[in-house]
Amino acid sequence: MSTATVPTVAAYRIDPAHSSAQFSVRHLMISNVRGEFTQLSGEFLFNPEDLAGSRIDAEIDVASINTRDAQRDAHLKSADFFDVENHPAMSFHSRRITGGAGEYKVAGDLTIRGVTREVTLHVEGPTPETKDPWGNYRLGATATFKVNRKDFGLTWNVGLEAGGVLVGEEVKITLEIEAIRKA
Repeated sequence: MSTATVPTVAAYRIDPAHSSAQFSVRHLMISNVRGEFTQLSGEFLFNPEDLAGSRIDAEIDVASINTRDAQRDAHLKSADFFDVENHPAMSFHSRRITGGAGEYKVAGDLTIRGVTREVTLHVEGPTPETKDPWGNYRLGATATFKVNRKDFGLTWNVGLEAGGVLVGEEVKITLEIEAIRKA
């Protein structure tokens, strides 16, 4: 495989088979439960010479949640948490991108359960483009950020006898994105 420099302006689509949206949240105030959403899609336009002309639009199928526990996943899909029946997707739309040299801050609107809040993603990348065996040009990036789940209406919880709560409020999110340059 060969590598290529990223064109000045390029449009990409997220490759869902090689991308992931992972999260972790405190459980019982003593450990972290980790999970992921396995179905994500989106597109972005990247212009390192003019970040104002760059944008990101992505969506996650909330029903694709997987925490390795079917009972917990069913509860997370219920009205107590994500309410998948009424809010099947969460989305992100960028407002502004700043930074450079492989480290960017992407501020944008995150919508979960019908509630939209501005968040800032800390992005490492993109990597240099690589040509795959089928002639496509790909690149990758990693984004991290934190949200308070209560800000998005995910308020269900149980108090613990010894103090504290069953589910923490802060959720750490990591996006591993591989994207294919559009023709």
